[in-house]
Amino acid sequence: MRNAYKYTYIYLTLTVIFSSCVDQKKFENIGTHEKPNVEFAPNMYHSVAYEPLTQITDTDAGLWLNSNGSDTGEFYNSNPYNPHKMNMREPAANTVRFNNDGFLPYRLPKDCLDYAAKTLVNPLKVNDKTIEDGKILYAKFCAHCHGETGQGDGPVNDALKGVASLTTGSVKDATPGHIFHVITWGKGRMGAHGSQLNQEERWKIVSYVKENLQKAEAQQ
Repeated sequence: MRNAYKYTYIYLTLTVIFSSCVDQKKFENIGTHEKPNVEFAPNMYHSVAYEPLTQITDTDAGLWLNSNGSDTGEFYNSNPYNPHKMNMREPAANTVRFNNDGFLPYRLPKDCLDYAAKTLVNPLKVNDKTIEDGKILYAKFCAHCHGETGQGDGPVNDALKGVASLTTGSVKDATPGHIFHVITWGKGRMGAHGSQLNQEERWKIVSYVKENLQKAEAQQ
C-alpha cells in the first residue's frame, strides 16, 4: 500500500511539472505545443557570457524567459561597456597573433581596393624560396584562368573570354596591395580566394606575379 502511495505521488508530481511546460491553448487545439511557459535551466541554452559573433541590441529579446531579475531578456547580447555595444573588439597593440599563418585577420572590406593598393606592403622577404612557393601556388589556383605566363590565356578563358592579363594593361602596373586585395575578395567575374589561400600564400603569389611574370614580360 505504501508503494502505491509513493508511485501515485511521483506520478502526480511529474504530471504537474510537465504540464507546466505546455502551452495549454495550443495543447487543447492541436495536441502539441510550440512555446513552453517554463524552460528548465534557461542559462544552459542562452549563455550569460557575451557571444563575440552575435550582436543582439534588443533589450526585450527573450524577456519572457528572464529569470534572473535583470531588465534585459535572455537573448540580449551586447556589451554596454564597449563603443557601439560591440562584443568583439580590435586586438590590442602588440598582442600575440593568433592566425595559423601568423597574420592578424585581414579586415579591409571588398570596396577598399584603392586604399589597399596605396597602403598594403608585402610583409614577406622576397627571395628565391618565396617566389618558388608562389609559382607552385599560382599553378594550382591561378594558371587555369590567367595562363602559365599570366597573359590571360588559360583554358578557362577559352570558355568565358575576357580573363585579365597580369602582364599587360593596367594590371602590369598594379601595386602588390592591389593584387593581394583582388586575390582576397575577387573582382568582376573573378571569385574571392581568401577562404582558399591564407595571407602568407596570397603574398607569395603576389611575389611571383610581380617578380617573375611581370618582370619577364617587361624584359621581352
